Amino acid sequence: MQIVELANPTRFLSISARLMPVLIGATAMCFVVGLYMAFFVAPPDYQQGETVRIMFLHVPSAWLAMFCYTIMALSALGTLVWKHPLADVSAKAAAPIGAVFTFLALATGSLWGKPMWGTWWVWDARLTSVLVLFLMYLGLIALWRSFDDQIAAGRLCAKLTLVGFINIPIIKFSVDWWNTLHQPASVVRLDGPTIHPSILWPLLVMALAFSLLFLVLHLAAMRTEILRRRVDRLRRLAADDRVQQGA
Repeated sequence: MQIVELANPTRFLSISARLMPVLIGATAMCFVVGLYMAFFVAPPDYQQGETVRIMFLHVPSAWLAMFCYTIMALSALGTLVWKHPLADVSAKAAAPIGAVFTFLALATGSLWGKPMWGTWWVWDARLTSVLVLFLMYLGLIALWRSFDDQIAAGRLCAKLTLVGFINIPIIKFSVDWWNTLHQPASVVRLDGPTIHPSILWPLLVMALAFSLLFLVLHLAAMRTEILRRRVDRLRRLAADDRVQQGA
């Protein structure tokens, strides 16, 4: 199958329609298993007690917040460099999903930080950079909605997305570059995870569940955007026909 055929919106709609039921089922199964492991199998932490269970929502949300923006940056390259017909659709569809994951990361982080740090919020490098990421998502969403010309909007948002991508490594390495209250990486490390397997495995299952959820939501949002653009195109053609008939 040629790449050009895969890039065709009609073929994308056909393939995604067949994939959606499988992905939805896999997502539901992973959430059932992950939530059971997180709340009934994983033991309380010896220091944090039951509040450690917030981690099973907070960490996957934080990972997906950065992953969504990375998908948008790759889509931006597809728009500006490869002129892929679905690239700007992918970026536009990912932005609201990324904003929700970032909000969840901030909200669950505050709930976790209050008993651990004694405060809901601190202006350290990690928290501040994630807040900037959330504002970037909102700004891109607003910019997309302010344009009637989706091609022009896609190109402008692609450029801004690539500029804003510098924030992703800042978020990732902020705990290593600066002295912050936020704990350093404990899963993705060169010397291996520092989390006990009884907590690590539920966390990984929840991360897989969140990743599948993103994939389902992203495909659904892309399908909706493609169909919306088709409806808009038909409306414009119908309006042009009425104008010509009136003339």
